[in-house]
Amino acid sequence: MSILWEILLWVMVSIFFLAGLAGSIIPGMPGPPVVFVGALVYGLLTGFTEMGWVLLLVLGVLAAVSQLLDYLASAYGAKKLGGSAWGIWGSLIGGLVGFFIFAIPGMIIGLFAGAVIMELWKGKKDTRAALKVGGGSLLGFLGGTLMKIIFSLLMIGLFLFDVI
Repeated sequence: MSILWEILLWVMVSIFFLAGLAGSIIPGMPGPPVVFVGALVYGLLTGFTEMGWVLLLVLGVLAAVSQLLDYLASAYGAKKLGGSAWGIWGSLIGGLVGFFIFAIPGMIIGLFAGAVIMELWKGKKDTRAALKVGGGSLLGFLGGTLMKIIFSLLMIGLFLFDVI
């Protein structure tokens, strides 16, 4: 493999890994699965000579488990404090809108506000209960985000350990 090809390959894989880490923070974005795709692309382009199928399988399982746990963490946070499906949807939509308007601080405010607004409007909850659901959504999101970041870093570390 030529030096230029190897540099391009590592640049491409790094872009996938960085996008995966960013996707671990942005609500609704699949961070660990993007890291998995980066490893898959690397394996396909190198003919799996530098990494094995076992590593790819492990990374795939980690990506799937992290997505499942992320979904459960967010839903659990809202449900635990009395939230409905409206609050969960409001949290997701509010987080996305907030992110595009004010980046990370807007996303955090949007998660909370979206859950509260939807619980007040569609969930027919009183203000105190809606605020509680907003807090639960925020805590669930933060827990899920931390977990996705840890899974993404673990996956990148396993990949680098195997390939380098």
